[in-house]
Amino acid sequence: MYKRLLAVLLATLFLSANAQRVEVQFWYGLTGPLGELLEAITDDFNASQDRFQVEASFRGAYPETMVAAIAAFRAGNAPHIVQMFEVGTATMMHAGGAILPVYQLFERTGIAFDPEVFLPAVRGYYSLPDGRLMSLPFNSSTAIMWYNRDAFRAAGLDPDAPPQTWTELRQAARQIVASGAARCGFTTAWPTWTQFEQFSAIHNVPLATLANGMAGLGAELMINSPLHVRHVQNLIDMQAEGSFTYGGRDSSADALFPAGECAILHGSSGLLARVLREAQFDWAVAYLPYYDDVEGAPKNSIIGGASFWVMTAPGRTDAEYQAVAEFFSFISQPEVARRWHVESGFLPIRFDVFEQLQAEGFYAANPGRDIPKLQLTRTEPTENSRGVRLGNMPEIRNIIQEEVELALQGQQTAQQALDNAVRRGNEVLRAFERAHR
Repeated sequence: MYKRLLAVLLATLFLSANAQRVEVQFWYGLTGPLGELLEAITDDFNASQDRFQVEASFRGAYPETMVAAIAAFRAGNAPHIVQMFEVGTATMMHAGGAILPVYQLFERTGIAFDPEVFLPAVRGYYSLPDGRLMSLPFNSSTAIMWYNRDAFRAAGLDPDAPPQTWTELRQAARQIVASGAARCGFTTAWPTWTQFEQFSAIHNVPLATLANGMAGLGAELMINSPLHVRHVQNLIDMQAEGSFTYGGRDSSADALFPAGECAILHGSSGLLARVLREAQFDWAVAYLPYYDDVEGAPKNSIIGGASFWVMTAPGRTDAEYQAVAEFFSFISQPEVARRWHVESGFLPIRFDVFEQLQAEGFYAANPGRDIPKLQLTRTEPTENSRGVRLGNMPEIRNIIQEEVELALQGQQTAQQALDNAVRRGNEVLRAFERAHR
């Protein structure tokens, strides 16, 4: 009886304490173990103090989360924080009163914050040209090559010598399938990100004019260049011979690697948590391949992942913005950034985190875990390898995927597919430019 009364009393006190907290809503778009880890970090913040309560909730994959946040803003009840994938950056930067830039958030709340702690490639992508930070970097990734070492051995390939060029990758994928080491030799997740955006950066060719949109709203797509057409034709030919399997749009192909179906995958470094949980084989990671006859290749890769944006709504209080700033300060601490990097596979976005782990021998004990950072910083960025900032990029990605799918189905040539993608994509860019001129 007394135990029951005590339990009720404690529960009442807990609810009363929480009722006094300033509550903010945080919408995110990570599934599986990544979403669980993000919620655990949010819970740690809530437990670290008694003034604020961050309620984290999954709102679908990145594109769905973006659509939901825009709809919520129009309805006057936007979340305080939304996780937005990197290709939504241009849209958010031009969202006007819908967002409160991060640099203004910290100025408004008076909380000390130093953006210089972040890697330049990460910080620069989410900043204005003058360096003012618009959103908070958190889960930044880059695309890498995942490969099944057991399948390589079974196919007679050296698991310590992954393919470095597209010629080598194609040969390895053919050998894997021919030997029966895996049903699928090679596949790719996020096809536009890995095979167009990252591909363009690594080969130092423009995805679009005006520094891939970084220099203004008047950018036009350039993905129908001879090199892009050659690459799509290479994928078509690989599919015909059985060495390449198209795994679907966006993250659909992610599952094919940890399940052991495909021996080689181009995907996010942030796939680590899922691979650790699901893969029942010896695996490793490597740099993305390149065409070795392209002068100057390979260059650095570019970031992916997402950042956290502060959204506005009628009646939002200073206390709520204070809560957001405190949360941002908490998750930017070295120990949090370290945990996120080690457990998720996303980049160590802080200088000190990478240096500390390197000094401790973490990367020596975990070969390949430093490859995302090393590939991202492999060379000094050029206009073509600083990143992509195009308006309505999620829509453009879908257009590219649609046109490439038709080419893979034999309904049009590689040249026709990319010409169509450029034409349709430029229409989207012009509509965005008119709306935000």
